[in-house]
Amino acid sequence: QVQLVESGGGLVQPGGSLRLSCAASGSIFSIYAMGWYRQAPGKQREVVAVITSGGPTNYADSVKGRFTISGDNAKNMVYLQMNNLQPEDTAVYYCNMLVRPLSGFPNSYWGQGTQVTVSS
Repeated sequence: QVQLVESGGGLVQPGGSLRLSCAASGSIFSIYAMGWYRQAPGKQREVVAVITSGGPTNYADSVKGRFTISGDNAKNMVYLQMNNLQPEDTAVYYCNMLVRPLSGFPNSYWGQGTQVTVSS
C-alpha cells in the first residue's frame, strides 16, 4: 500500500504565497509522475501541475508564471510553490502520484487534500 499526505494549506491574503508539500510512504519501487490537482466548491477537480520522472512539467494556463511544481524522488515528495495567490485559487488541493509499488502493477494514488483559502 502507498499513502500520500499533504501539508501546507491555509488562509492567505490575495497576492500572498503558500508552499504545499506531499509525502509518499509505503511499498514504493519508483514514482513515474507527481502532480497537484484542485477542486473548488461546486466545480470538478482540475489539474494544476504535473511533473514526470526526468523533469518535464506541465501547468494549467491559470497558474502559469505563478505556481512552480518540484519533486524529490529520493524523498518521495512533491511540492507546489504558489505565489501571487488570488481568490479564484481557493480550493482543496490534492496530491497525486503514479507509483510502481514493490509488487504489482503501477497505480495512481491520491492524498486526502489540503484546503487553500485566498481571502482578504
